[in-house]
Amino acid sequence: MRAAGATVAEDGADALAVWCGVRRQVDWERLDSGVVAGPVTPAVDGFTAWCGGPVSRRDPARAQRLLSAYAAVRADAACGSPLTFGVLSRWQQSVLGTSEAVPFRTGDAYAKGGRERYGLTHSTEADFARCLHDCADRAVPLVARAARVYLDVAFFHPFDDGNARSALLALVFVLAREGVALDEVGPLRTTRHADDPAGAEDLVRLVALLVRASARRSGR
Repeated sequence: MRAAGATVAEDGADALAVWCGVRRQVDWERLDSGVVAGPVTPAVDGFTAWCGGPVSRRDPARAQRLLSAYAAVRADAACGSPLTFGVLSRWQQSVLGTSEAVPFRTGDAYAKGGRERYGLTHSTEADFARCLHDCADRAVPLVARAARVYLDVAFFHPFDDGNARSALLALVFVLAREGVALDEVGPLRTTRHADDPAGAEDLVRLVALLVRASARRSGR
């Protein structure tokens, strides 16, 4: 048992392996949260507003790169593209402003100031591909799939840099592919922990809340 207040990394645990256990533990199919059906098209695009507001104030170039990636996300969603690592990698080129393909990491990754370690095994990349494929499983409610893929990207940590941005783009993509957009995304930018099933369920509820609020403000 972990000491109170200890992180999985401080215990020497692989936070990715811990997340995979949590992922199996959460009953995603029951987390529907009464979300409205059908397209949600808000008057204000939340991702664009977030980039043009807090992101741009901190780093205008970063904001422009994110907007470029977001344009690709929307185009891929509109044509019903499946979510694969190759698609994420292409978006990540825009996020990082590089002309070269962004590869899957080649070693253990760390986040939260080194307090969480995400291991790498011979099956990590294939396991990640299967998790991405799950985001199209309509047996699971849309908001649960969107929240889960956000956490998958965060804890598989596939890239050397920019994983939090990639996770948000993946969440937005899963919603957009089924005609749902949010009028705010800032509340999603909170710290998540790999060993927290209650936190995973809370993220589903937060996504559902944002979808309902966006629908209400759009006149739905």
